[in-house]
Amino acid sequence: MARYGDQSDVVPQELTDYVRAREGYDYSHHGRVDNPDTDFVPDAIVDRFCLLGSVSDHVEKLERLRALGVDQFAVYAMHDDVDGVIDTYGREVVPALSGEPVA
Repeated sequence: MARYGDQSDVVPQELTDYVRAREGYDYSHHGRVDNPDTDFVPDAIVDRFCLLGSVSDHVEKLERLRALGVDQFAVYAMHDDVDGVIDTYGREVVPALSGEPVA
């Protein structure tokens, strides 16, 4: 919101409303398996703005997003297994999305 404002076509209103309402969130636990604040992020936000599950789940959702016109995404590196996620994306997800053989 700081970059685009709270009334922008760049950021969905649902995300802006969610961010505005999360005062007091402790980012020191963010992305951690044992985060005591998991109830702070409702399922609707996770479903809309996150990729979870198996490699095929990630590929499927990214393909759906590409069909809608999305041409960029970010791997969020603030969690317990940054190296594992980046390695898996490089080895399996990116090749699957680009049509390359998966190793």
